[in-house]
Amino acid sequence: MWAVCLAQAALLGVTFYVGIREMVIVWNTSEEFSYGYLIPFITFFMIWQKKNILEKIEFTGSWVGILVVILGLIFFYLGSLSAIKTVIQYALVIVIVGLAISFMGWRGARPILVPLLFLLFMIPLPNFFLNNLSSQLQLISSLLGVEVTRLFGVSVHLEGNIVDLGSFKLQVVEACSGLRYLFPLMSLSFICAYIYQGAFWKRALIFLSSMPITVLMNSFRIGVIGVLVEYWGIAQAQGFLHDFEGWAIFMACFGIILVEMWILAKVGGDRRALIDVFNLGFPEPSPVNAEVRRRKLPKQYLVAGTLLVAAVVSSHFLVTRAELHPQRTDFASFPLKLGDWQGRRDTIEKIYLDVLKLDDYILADFAKDRTNIINLYAVYYASQRAGESAHSPRSCIPGGGWRIQSIASHVVKGVMVGSVPLTVNRLVIQKGDTKQLVYYWFQQRGRIITNEYIVKWYLFWDALTRNRTDGAMVRLTAFLPPNGNIGDADRELEKFAGIAVGTLKNYIPD
Repeated sequence: MWAVCLAQAALLGVTFYVGIREMVIVWNTSEEFSYGYLIPFITFFMIWQKKNILEKIEFTGSWVGILVVILGLIFFYLGSLSAIKTVIQYALVIVIVGLAISFMGWRGARPILVPLLFLLFMIPLPNFFLNNLSSQLQLISSLLGVEVTRLFGVSVHLEGNIVDLGSFKLQVVEACSGLRYLFPLMSLSFICAYIYQGAFWKRALIFLSSMPITVLMNSFRIGVIGVLVEYWGIAQAQGFLHDFEGWAIFMACFGIILVEMWILAKVGGDRRALIDVFNLGFPEPSPVNAEVRRRKLPKQYLVAGTLLVAAVVSSHFLVTRAELHPQRTDFASFPLKLGDWQGRRDTIEKIYLDVLKLDDYILADFAKDRTNIINLYAVYYASQRAGESAHSPRSCIPGGGWRIQSIASHVVKGVMVGSVPLTVNRLVIQKGDTKQLVYYWFQQRGRIITNEYIVKWYLFWDALTRNRTDGAMVRLTAFLPPNGNIGDADRELEKFAGIAVGTLKNYIPD
């Protein structure tokens, strides 16, 4: 039996090697998911805790497990053909759950279902989700952090993610968004909720509270750094001290969860000491005089193994498709004369290029006269399989201190892309007394899309059916003069869009 189980594990490793390798790379390079190495070992421990229960259950196998394995393999093939590694990684967990059910039956698998699902925490989340989440957390942490700084009597001004202390300016960058606390703390709180012996609502509260605790404590950290910088200089926000503060805040977050568990243990009819609600005990040794029966391998488990063998063979013969990269013209040759507008090219700082990981871009201000200036920003990705993709302006604009006053879908009059009218996201944004009008859209393999999540669906579908994941995001921004008319800005932006769209077709392939 153990030989067959080890063989199944080897088959899993071979079949899902690409997804596992990509997962390990993220663990090595991303601090947000560096805890991933621990997840399989914790899962094994949680399963071993159920030893006394499992050894008393007869493993009968289940055909439901075969269906789950088939479902997982379908996701595996979809992920392999589209080369989207996240799909392959989730497929791995699905197949593992299916193998457990096919071997043990539902009655046997039920006690270890939660530990098996805990494996989901080792899978890095897609980049587009992380980017949006990070942007929101940066804004929240900056806002609350400034309030903490003000509580200590320090005068501070906030513009987006920039904390202005007068003598110093601190930028709440992506690394300070709190994600480095959030995912490890969520995993830790999940374990705490699992071992907590109490009502379900208490367990759910322990797990869900990890999110607001992370945000609040990260904001407190930013506020304290602001105070330290104000009185002792910029060195307080750099180097070892900065890293030590992060470690201390994480431990404080865990301490708050322990206090929360202690309080919950005192709430309700079943009041116990904190030590009594923890299920951290090791399983008792099997009785010496216990009747021992040798388990037989259920036929369902052998069928599941046969499916894995077939998956290994078929994946070996799958044609490794080289992604298609259509020919295009680089933005370096983009004309700086569009109709009545004369352009002046600008560049993006390296710190932002490192985050965006783009392949090509154009950033330029086009002026018709002193009062009519339109900024054109178009970013192109030759491949979005690895997770790099255009950041949504809806998430990035607030980081610069701009407030979104309104947002709506807008059809640009008289502008056609192929045979369909150009539809954009129309935003009115404001900072102080300054307003801007923004149009943006995603131009992806011949489609004009305004919804960020629909973009991801077509990314998956085109990777699967067309072997392409190239695409672009285009943003047009009109600067409104004081007391400027939004209607006039709309008309100018629509005229410019009509010219720009016709020019962009040479730089963004259909």
